[in-house]
Amino acid sequence: MLTLADILESLTGIRPSPAAQINVLRQAQDAAAQVITEATVDSRQVIPGALFVALPGERVDGHDFVAQAFKKGAVLALIEHDLNPQSPAAQFPVIDLRLAAISDPSADDGMVKSDLLAALAGIEGPFCLRVEKCLPALQQIASFWRRKLKVKVIGVTGSVGKSTTKELVAEVLSQRYRTLKSPGNLNNEIGLPLTVLSLSEGHQRAVLEMGFYVPGEIAFLCDIAQPAIGIVTNVGTVHAERAGSVEAIAQGKAELVQALPSDGWAILNYDDPWVRGMAAKTSARAFFYGLDSRADLWADEVNGLGLDGISFKLHFRREVLHLRVPLIGRHSVHTALRAAAVGLVDGLTWQEIIEGLRSSATQLRLVAVRTSAGALLLDDTYNASPESTLAALNLLAELDGRKMAVLGDMLELGLYEEQGHDLVGVRAAEIVAELVTVGQRAHGIANAARASNAHSSRPPLIVKEFDASQQAIEYLQGRLTEKDVVLVKGSRGMRMDRIVAALESAASAESSVEAI
Repeated sequence: MLTLADILESLTGIRPSPAAQINVLRQAQDAAAQVITEATVDSRQVIPGALFVALPGERVDGHDFVAQAFKKGAVLALIEHDLNPQSPAAQFPVIDLRLAAISDPSADDGMVKSDLLAALAGIEGPFCLRVEKCLPALQQIASFWRRKLKVKVIGVTGSVGKSTTKELVAEVLSQRYRTLKSPGNLNNEIGLPLTVLSLSEGHQRAVLEMGFYVPGEIAFLCDIAQPAIGIVTNVGTVHAERAGSVEAIAQGKAELVQALPSDGWAILNYDDPWVRGMAAKTSARAFFYGLDSRADLWADEVNGLGLDGISFKLHFRREVLHLRVPLIGRHSVHTALRAAAVGLVDGLTWQEIIEGLRSSATQLRLVAVRTSAGALLLDDTYNASPESTLAALNLLAELDGRKMAVLGDMLELGLYEEQGHDLVGVRAAEIVAELVTVGQRAHGIANAARASNAHSSRPPLIVKEFDASQQAIEYLQGRLTEKDVVLVKGSRGMRMDRIVAALESAASAESSVEAI
């Protein structure tokens, strides 16, 4: 487990002797074995023995919560500027690592001599380490710790499906190995180091999600995580506003496969030309999955079973398996293929892979809830892109009932904003009887849906447009019946989750929620 000695060594090059550490943590019989239970940037999540990293932010400064972190049991805090002298945290000792001598290699007794050790000797209880900048220090500690461990890391990136892929890959690998996975969406320059610091010597595998916002970010995360297996789900228009173009997004995602070692594996989506082309950018071995028989692992006869999952036929070399798994929507077959591919290249048996795929513990983001009137709400409000919204609409098409979609703005699409909203509108018109949009950008969804419906033989489409979620709530309340199946989806910033919360009854929230 991570110890105070590891943190000090990662930041200074000094590894204090057990005797020096005992002076710091007197409650330990052998302070060299004293563990840091976790690292966190949120004082509300501190547990006893934690490292608290006081990150300064635009609205909230972690330095204001150091006292709270210590009160909850943190033993150490990283800070980068002086604490408020009026704060209770000001009473705690501070060791300034910017001033500590690094080492004295000429020492006759082989022991490291430094001002740091002298400072440590006089401290009891929790204290602060002052560094130049907290975030680089956190990343430096994580990189140091990762290199001490023999764990095999599986990196996951892509425009859509990263989190569900991470969850299912972890389920498959857990059938044989002690596996850690990124909690939630901790997939950036802060979240990934925090996850790495949760690793212990007992972990054999780690499945880490890697997000992309700007060029070089995934390469940086790979330098910390050192993945041996990399999965790329697809390349879409998510974050195109910041990345600039789909080409730039593809280049950013490719940083994962470029970081893999020659004896590693790149798990690539054969059905996505951008991803398929990444095989030429990696020195690792490429393993293709998809719905094309030219892939190494492929599926056909894919059937959507609504909320009961999907069935499909799996092909690998001369083997053919008929599977049914609890993943909803036909598009989820790719998630299953990715997880199976990792199992295959990592030496798992088919029995282990299938058990992992069928695991009921796999939690996906779409949740089905009932309203007080009995309507079925498909809560997919975590986030939205054209690709993920089209997939959600395709799932809606598989279900019985009067279909309705409540769709909000899709943010950060950049040059693809108009095109993305138009594509969603056209597909919505093919599926739903009623469309409700929320937000300025979502007017594009409504306009495209109307135009598509007007040039078709389908029944007239009901379209309602609102600027805010509260207006949509007022429209929908009292309108839904037990015959309705309603998809609610939009970018996180649109707070579409408020619509679901307002429409579902307390009783149904307790008794009818299904994580699917």
